[in-house]
Amino acid sequence: MTAVEKIPADKIKIEGLTGDAAIAHALKQCDVDVLAAYPITPQTIIVEDFQKFVANGEVKTKVIPVESEHSAMSACVGAAAAGGRVATATASAGLALMWEILYCAASMRMPIVLAVANRALSAPINIHNDWSDTYGARDSGFIQIYCQSCQEAYDTTIMAFKLAEDHRVLLPVMVCIDGFILSHNVERVEMLPDEAVREFLGVREPVLPLDPDNPITMGPLALTDYYFEIKEGQDRAMYNVPEVFKEVEEAFKKMTGRAYGMYETYRTEDAEIIIITHSTPGGTAKVVADVLREQGEKVGVVRLRMFRPFPVDEIVKEVKHAKAVAVFEKCRSFGATCNPLAMEIRAALYDLDEKPMVTDFVIGLGGRDVPPTTIVEGYNKTKEYLAKGKAPLYETLGVRK
Repeated sequence: MTAVEKIPADKIKIEGLTGDAAIAHALKQCDVDVLAAYPITPQTIIVEDFQKFVANGEVKTKVIPVESEHSAMSACVGAAAAGGRVATATASAGLALMWEILYCAASMRMPIVLAVANRALSAPINIHNDWSDTYGARDSGFIQIYCQSCQEAYDTTIMAFKLAEDHRVLLPVMVCIDGFILSHNVERVEMLPDEAVREFLGVREPVLPLDPDNPITMGPLALTDYYFEIKEGQDRAMYNVPEVFKEVEEAFKKMTGRAYGMYETYRTEDAEIIIITHSTPGGTAKVVADVLREQGEKVGVVRLRMFRPFPVDEIVKEVKHAKAVAVFEKCRSFGATCNPLAMEIRAALYDLDEKPMVTDFVIGLGGRDVPPTTIVEGYNKTKEYLAKGKAPLYETLGVRK
């Protein structure tokens, strides 16, 4: 895999950027051929900022201002099929309106990068953060990566193209940031030189692009004779992702000194209770772990980054020694035994002869604040359930009852 030499410090540009602005800058530097999008809060700034770059002549991207998110993803599929480097952005109901075409993009193996500013789904109408939009799309065939900081959002957007366009993968990627909490929050971001990013990515090399001189059919009708095999190939590509992702991160680390992994561990080595969450609550959980450690508690944190494909073996290795795993997630799966992240953790641990207890806490729906005290409450409840030897399937924290 092509690697770029370490960028000297005097070539790095440092700015205060929101999460949305960080992604917009990354998209500009990735020299995207086509960006099709429809505005929706809290994603809108990504496309607004990007269109300014186009208007100022900083990038030659064809921006398609479509009439809906369904059309946005449809246009992206067409542009990617023609061999272009393609991106879009959305949130909440916009992602829901894309639903049909999400599955088409993944099944047709289109390496589209989709930035999502995670936002609650209606009703009631709510513009603030939770993970119900992208968790709902977890089985669409998109790779899903969740970011904790603006720097991570910038870096992940760049790496997402290299991951998606690798011929061993050829799958679309969602780069997810917490709406408002990260999308509108200003943080210090180190930006690479444009030429370094473009050298890192190279030019996309499509396998079978649409070409009038060499016509092919894409997305045809496939009935009982071939549909199953197509889905099998798609599944195999998803299982190639971890290895390719590690290679991409190694190359990126050589250039920047930064890498994040499929997940981050924090003070887990001797932890008796391990907190698992992702996105911005991951940072809160690490602060809580520090405070509780000072009080003599053996607690650690696993901050998940890659939710699809789910790193089963790696997570099991990190948490199997613990007495309990406390899952904190901003989503509810109505009518299920528990909620999406806890489902994955419980399934991952199922085959262990001696497995940690798993507690599942629903937090922060509709943008409800998740202060450190919420994480502490879940931790204390987990200790209580350990002492009793039994925990509820899930419960809510921070909600009036």
